[in-house]
Amino acid sequence: MTHLVFGHKSPDTDSTGSPIIWAWYMTDVQGTKAEPVLLGEPNTEAAFMLEKWNLPKPRIIADVEADQPCVIVDTNNPAELPDSINAADVRAIIDHHKLVGGLETKGPIDITVRPLACTATIMVDLMGDDAAKMPEAIKGAALTCILSDTLEFRSPTTTEHDREVAQQLAADLNVSIPDYAAEMFAAKSDVSAFSDAELIRMDSKEYGVGDTKFRVSVLETTAPGMVLDRKTSLMDSMVSVAKEDGVDQVLLFVVDILNEEATLLVPNELVKTVAEKSFGASVDGDTIVLPGVMSRKKQIIPNLAV
Repeated sequence: MTHLVFGHKSPDTDSTGSPIIWAWYMTDVQGTKAEPVLLGEPNTEAAFMLEKWNLPKPRIIADVEADQPCVIVDTNNPAELPDSINAADVRAIIDHHKLVGGLETKGPIDITVRPLACTATIMVDLMGDDAAKMPEAIKGAALTCILSDTLEFRSPTTTEHDREVAQQLAADLNVSIPDYAAEMFAAKSDVSAFSDAELIRMDSKEYGVGDTKFRVSVLETTAPGMVLDRKTSLMDSMVSVAKEDGVDQVLLFVVDILNEEATLLVPNELVKTVAEKSFGASVDGDTIVLPGVMSRKKQIIPNLAV
């Protein structure tokens, strides 16, 4: 039976590219038939990656069937996975996030969780010498994933190993990292075609802080003004998105990649309290700029307080 390989429900570049990379490895190297799938529409940068490297867009699934063999990548959080995930036959997890708990498996499985900036980096390591067999398109996907998750090495999650793997992939592909990253970030920054709700959910994860449930959304861009010009309508949509998704509040951070800072939208007293307690900020108005804040995983989530 074909194994399905997928990431989380808001497919960014790593959650789009890593399933493709690992499904290739399972099928072409390990001899186990595997198919990459997505749990939603890929974001603009991920779509750019697919077009750039002539990779077919994986089909989108809404759920998994009971006993479906699958491999989970770039998450281990049940809230970010299909509703029926615990009825499926999870065979492996490859991730770079903290363990959340709540997943049930049919038996012992392979779990690899490493403190690196990108799932694709871990995959290259797991392949060992077989990584040399990656075709150009798969190497291109891996490079794109690493540059995306590290924000071209600007993110505090970046490790020297992520940098080394990316540089080797770029050399193999004869690609200039600065030039290619600029193309990627330009694609990521063009959000004009998306509704407010789509923007809020584009790169978004659910987290609980005490009894409060948050949808923590991050928009990484080289043109923050394009997003912040829509702040009034975005804040209105945050209310409906929170209600539809069963959370208490949406936290929306607009990350300015080039200036290495984030702007948090502050629509109400709850978010104002979160900003002041979590980041030591003094809030006066409906936005607050947080210098140096680039990473949801390392700088935002660990500090959240209400």
